[in-house]
Amino acid sequence: MHHVLRRLDLNLLPVFDAVYRHRSVRLAAAELAMSTSALSHALTRLREFLKDPLFYREGHKMCPSVFACQLAPYIAGSLSTLNQHLSPLQPFDPLASTETFRIAVTDYTAFCIFPGLMKETEKMAPDITFELCHLPYNPALKELLAGEIDLALSFSEANEGKHQDLEEVDLFSDEFVVISNINRLSMTLEEYLSAGHVVVTPWNEKKGLLDAHLARLGLERRISLRTPSMLASPHIIAESDLLMAIPALVASKIAELASIKTFPLPFYAPPFTVKIYSHKRSGKKSSTDWLKKVILQSIKEKK
Repeated sequence: MHHVLRRLDLNLLPVFDAVYRHRSVRLAAAELAMSTSALSHALTRLREFLKDPLFYREGHKMCPSVFACQLAPYIAGSLSTLNQHLSPLQPFDPLASTETFRIAVTDYTAFCIFPGLMKETEKMAPDITFELCHLPYNPALKELLAGEIDLALSFSEANEGKHQDLEEVDLFSDEFVVISNINRLSMTLEEYLSAGHVVVTPWNEKKGLLDAHLARLGLERRISLRTPSMLASPHIIAESDLLMAIPALVASKIAELASIKTFPLPFYAPPFTVKIYSHKRSGKKSSTDWLKKVILQSIKEKK
C-alpha cells in the first residue's frame, strides 16, 4: 500500500506546487523560506524521482512540462485538503459562521426549545441555519454516533442508563398531566381508564411512555388514536370525550389556544428530564458546544 509515497520525500510536493504557481524559483523559495540553491536541489530530486524535467526555463520564467501540468491540480488539491484538515481547529465565531446544524427533535422538544433559541441566535449568529429532523427512535443514537446529526433533543426518565460515547446535558424537568374537553368535572383513575385516549408516539412506538407505567400497576388504557405529532391533538380533545396525557409545559401553552381543561395524572409516573445529546468526539465540537450553551441560556431566560 502507498508504494510510491513510501519512496518519495513528501516535502518535495510543496516545492513543486510553489514553482508551478509562481513560475519562478526565486519567488517559490521566498514563499517556502528556503534558499534558491536548496529549492533547486529539491526540484532536482523530484525530477529524478518522477523521471521528468517538470519545468524548463524560458526567459525569466519556469514553464511546466506537459506531465507537470497534468500533475499540478492533484498535488495542489491534496496539499489544500491536508492543510485544511491538519490545521488546529479555530475557535467558533458565531457572528461570522454560516454553519448548518442538523438536530433531531420531537414536536415537544422543538415546541419547548426553538422559540427561545431562535430569538437568541438571530442576534448572536444571524447566518447560521438549522435543519430539524424526526428520527425513528429515542434518542437518535445511531445518527449521533455516525455523525449524521449534530445534536438530539429528547427526554429520559430518572435512572435510565447512559451511552458511553454520548454527552448528556440536562435542560429542565417536566411531568405528565391529563387534558380533556371543558365539560369534564373530575379525573379519577377509573374515569381515566374507561375513556378513550389520544397518544403521541414520536418514534412510531406501539404504545406511549405512560403505558409502561400502567402495565407495572397491572392496568391498561384504551388507545383510540395514535399519532406521531401533537399538532392537531388539542383540538381533537376539545371536540371529543377523549383524553390525552401530555407534558405540563405544553398543556399550559395550548390551554391558550384550545378549549381544554387540565387535570393531574391519576396515577404515579415519575417526572422526566429533557436533554441535549451529542457525540463526545464530534467533528464539530467547538460549534456544538457553543450551541449547547446558547440553548441552556435560552431555557434559563424563559423560566
